[in-house]
Amino acid sequence: MRKRITKAIFPVAGLGTRFLPATKSIPKEILSLVDRPLIQYAIDEAREAGIKEFIFVTSRGKGALEDYFDSAPQLEQLLRKKNKKDLLETLKRSTMDSGEIVYIRQREALGLGHAVWCARRLIANEPFAVILPDDVIAAEKPCLKQMVEAYENTGGCMVAAMEVPPSKTSAYGILDVKEDMGSLVKVGGMVEKPNQEDAPSNLAAIGRYILTPNVLKNVGTLKKGAGGEIQLTDAIAMEIENGGGVFGFRFDGQRYDCGSKAGFLQATIAFALSRPELRDELMDFMVETVASRRAAQ
Repeated sequence: MRKRITKAIFPVAGLGTRFLPATKSIPKEILSLVDRPLIQYAIDEAREAGIKEFIFVTSRGKGALEDYFDSAPQLEQLLRKKNKKDLLETLKRSTMDSGEIVYIRQREALGLGHAVWCARRLIANEPFAVILPDDVIAAEKPCLKQMVEAYENTGGCMVAAMEVPPSKTSAYGILDVKEDMGSLVKVGGMVEKPNQEDAPSNLAAIGRYILTPNVLKNVGTLKKGAGGEIQLTDAIAMEIENGGGVFGFRFDGQRYDCGSKAGFLQATIAFALSRPELRDELMDFMVETVASRRAAQ
């Protein structure tokens, strides 16, 4: 029987410069889609997949993340006094028990591979998940839960994957597909941010991973790769070279790139439209706005 995936790493050390000046004083991961911060979507997805230990790789200026997951006694007392049970229940989802969440500092911005490697002592010799909060995935069954279920049959390493336009391959880690089995693909190699003409496919790795501890050992031997950073993609590719099984998983769901302003706005609209109490008013506004713009043209 395979070891269960109970630990997840959340690399949240980035400065969020694309969202300045908002991220001058608050972490990007606290920015909200409707009324839930990006990080809450990631935590909720991890919980649904059976994750019990949450490891945050942070940097200076990320204290608001720790505060967000702490209890708020005065606020809770006020809500109880006003008998606002629904809000109390909502608040519970953002509160982590003592020892459930751990924070580690990445002292230098050396890339995603290095960020994950910073958590190596807490992972020890267990398989683990990695979730990038910038990638928000709307799905009936959470993406990581889909992957965990698939992992029970495959073992090895697994990366969430989706097709991207060939012109966009230079923005992603791209999979070299050895065998296509539908939702699963056997990966023969991985290339970080290749030019369109050099890309082995248009199947891109998205911010969800299930990895073996061997990947962390691989990261420790790497030199800087694409973009002058230590790339997680290179460490996974090394696992393939060493004979380890690596799979791409085509997930069911809609992925939003909330690391970009356009993607963040698209996600905000999509999640708002999925809320019955917001849908009609927002839809009316959007229809009126589009009609006005067309009339002005």
